[in-house]
Amino acid sequence: MKTIVYMVRHAESPYTEGNERTRGLTPLGKIHISIVTEILKNEEIDIIISSPYARAVLSVEPLAHYLNLDIITIEDLRELHFAGEDYIVDNAELMSVIREKFANPDYALPGGESNKDCQNRAIAVLKTILEEYKGNKIAVGTHGLVMTLMMNYFDSAYGFDFLNQTKKPDIYRMQFEDLELKEVTRLWND
Repeated sequence: MKTIVYMVRHAESPYTEGNERTRGLTPLGKIHISIVTEILKNEEIDIIISSPYARAVLSVEPLAHYLNLDIITIEDLRELHFAGEDYIVDNAELMSVIREKFANPDYALPGGESNKDCQNRAIAVLKTILEEYKGNKIAVGTHGLVMTLMMNYFDSAYGFDFLNQTKKPDIYRMQFEDLELKEVTRLWND
């Protein structure tokens, strides 16, 4: 049975250290979310699920309002936890850390999460979604790295280079037959 998952990477969000859960969207991000809604409003989406982080929820909220659907938040869809509170990852270091995480999926900064651990928790959720909502169309409010890791589980072509070319926001339509990924189509146009 065919199940469609729309991965909706959150729109642009202002970055400041220490507010991963609560940071919202920039003015440009808010404009882009209206475009996300336009793209997805006629896709006959049945369910909307999201990471609990504000920027992910806010990125699917207008769609949920338009479709009169509730947003189900799932903690294990949150973004990868880069490091413990005592370890600050600055922007200059971030891309080299992410590159290392893809080269070595077990690599983690002190107090942080490895790609392997993040992928395992997110895939457990995605498999449950695919089983519980089989035959439906599901929009998932997500983040760049966790989205890439979920896609990478099914196809290794989705790795560091793929993550680097994604946008904020971005939309990928994933068609599944049971738990097998059959097709991926990018719906967001720059």
